[in-house]
Amino acid sequence: MPSDTPPAVGRSRQPWLHRLETAVHGNTTCLALFSGDVDVSASDGEATGIYVDDRRVVSRLVVTVDDVAPVGVVSGSHGATTECLLLARNVGDAGADPTVEVRRVRRLEGSAAREELTVTSRATAGVACSVVVTVQGDGAELHEVKTGAPPSRTLPVAVETADTGGWADARHRTRVRALGGTVSEDAGALRAHWSVDLDPGGSTTLVLEVAVDRTAGTPFDAAPGSHLVDWSGVRVRSQDSRLGTTVQRSLEDLRHLVLADPEDPDDGFAAAGTPWYLTLFGRDSIWAARMCLPFGTDLARGTLRALARRQGRRDDPRAAEEPGKILHELRRTTFVDPTHHLVLPPAYYGTVDATALWVCLLHDAWRWGLPRSDVVTLAPALDGALGWLRRAVDESPDGFIRYLDTTGTGLGNQGWKDSGDAMRTASGAIAEGSIALVEAQGYAVEAALGAADLFDEVLGRDGGPWRAWAHELAERVRTTFWVRDEEHDHLAMAVDGSGGLVDGVGSTMGHVLGTGALTPEEAARVAATLGGPDMTGALGVRTLSADNPAYNPMGYHTGSVWTHDTAICGHGLAREGFGAEAARCATALVDVATATGFRWPELFGGEPVQGRPAPYPASCRPQAWAAASAGVLVSTVLGLRADAPQGVLEVRPLAPAPFGAMRVEGIRVGGRPVVVEVDGSGTVTAVEAPDGLEVVVREAPRRA
Repeated sequence: MPSDTPPAVGRSRQPWLHRLETAVHGNTTCLALFSGDVDVSASDGEATGIYVDDRRVVSRLVVTVDDVAPVGVVSGSHGATTECLLLARNVGDAGADPTVEVRRVRRLEGSAAREELTVTSRATAGVACSVVVTVQGDGAELHEVKTGAPPSRTLPVAVETADTGGWADARHRTRVRALGGTVSEDAGALRAHWSVDLDPGGSTTLVLEVAVDRTAGTPFDAAPGSHLVDWSGVRVRSQDSRLGTTVQRSLEDLRHLVLADPEDPDDGFAAAGTPWYLTLFGRDSIWAARMCLPFGTDLARGTLRALARRQGRRDDPRAAEEPGKILHELRRTTFVDPTHHLVLPPAYYGTVDATALWVCLLHDAWRWGLPRSDVVTLAPALDGALGWLRRAVDESPDGFIRYLDTTGTGLGNQGWKDSGDAMRTASGAIAEGSIALVEAQGYAVEAALGAADLFDEVLGRDGGPWRAWAHELAERVRTTFWVRDEEHDHLAMAVDGSGGLVDGVGSTMGHVLGTGALTPEEAARVAATLGGPDMTGALGVRTLSADNPAYNPMGYHTGSVWTHDTAICGHGLAREGFGAEAARCATALVDVATATGFRWPELFGGEPVQGRPAPYPASCRPQAWAAASAGVLVSTVLGLRADAPQGVLEVRPLAPAPFGAMRVEGIRVGGRPVVVEVDGSGTVTAVEAPDGLEVVVREAPRRA
């Protein structure tokens, strides 16, 4: 996480990603330059590589044509594929127009990559040239790359057959094969070579395969899990066609972020994001699954089960583990970040909100159709999570759920805004712990209310005590967190360690909307604050008010815009009936998607440049809860609320429809497909639903 103080002169810095092409498939990621090359020695290329299991297995993969690098002119990536168009200006006809092109397509398949180089000649005479791909690896651990440590080694290579060679690191064996070509060793690297002879108009495709096998295990050897979710039936057609493209591309990215749990490969969950967080993250994985519930419960089921298996069982301050607590992150090795003084064990529980969010996901998944039998199976984990929530409140001096890292090597902030400088007062000062976050209390209220429903309707137990517990916590929130000032009343971000309000205006108040923690009048005050020009701009909801002295539009949590944050705020606004404000969030999300090649970044700058979002250079892209925002975006626009056990789907579209007339296919309630159509006014014009499912159309949320 970014620090609130800059690194000293000469200290290594985290490499930036915003100019790189990224493809991902489960536990495999490829970061490449605009040309498609992987080259850690190139300018801006220090993070490039093919990574498997958080280790860089390929650090160089460079194409030349007659010893000259072809020039990249366009490139793009989605899901597991990167495609680049290169022009070889040193061969073919002389003159201004290039006549030989190399179309480069890289697909990640399992723990492997397949590189196709299609060489096409438009020259007036035959073209004979040599195409070479130089390949090698350094075996660097991801946390070494993330801290900006320069490459310190390359691994020795060996030629195995005429077309195959490879190398090994501590955990993997990497093999490179040039189909139809030859492989030789050259200056410590493998040299894959093809001789190309093309007639005018001729074309040929050269194939390089990179295969990676594990040779040593880790505590978390997850495999790709894209086959465990099926969103192929989701189709969004609207007058504004950008919405459909946004949803389609986002779900494709999210599908390739899915990992299969090695403890039960039938359970899939979304890894948080690539490259830095390509693993199970409690909060991120839960939100991603929750956001996509309108398209099915498979991801939610796998996420719930994977986290329940690793639920806290003991008190371990070093790992921040406590009985019943849902973990924060799971790594293959100890994660070390000396810049931010982090030393996190492979299973780390330093999160204050994932436990409540796990309960919320279980309740919501059941409402969307998770089978009763799954809820019953997960009941012990539900009891454990609720026990942790109760203890957290009972042991707190003021009855709020708090966090404080006591080790000095864990996360200082343990909500989703987890950078060291995230919690700001109205004067811009950084709050001191322990911290009670407003959104964490809201999540807990919602979790307790959802648990009460599960007890009453599924588990045959009295949910009344948990409903009362939720109302008591909500009353404490309403009594404690409100800030009264000359401009407007607003919810504080948190209560600090001395009991004072962290009274800076921030986006997390939007996460409390729709949780049951606020009265309608209080929700209206939150909506007014979020909708102000200091908080909501053309790009979405800022993490910190532009009026705060600490505001920095390029600050990680001090003025940037996060995709999922805007999506959650928009959904909460719609649930509370504020259609105009929700529509602003929805249209901002699609505007940003369009400007970023229909691949939402994790976060971006809070001020546009020529109408475009400024990249946050270290941002993950794709990132799970950013990509999953497509699901909550559709749910917001249509106003979806499911109750599969009662056989009901509620539809309450925004009016007028922010993207014009639209038809959405692939909504699933209890595993059965539903189609909804609305016209430009936001009126439902057609519904296709299976027998036994009642679709109830409600009046649109009011517009300001």
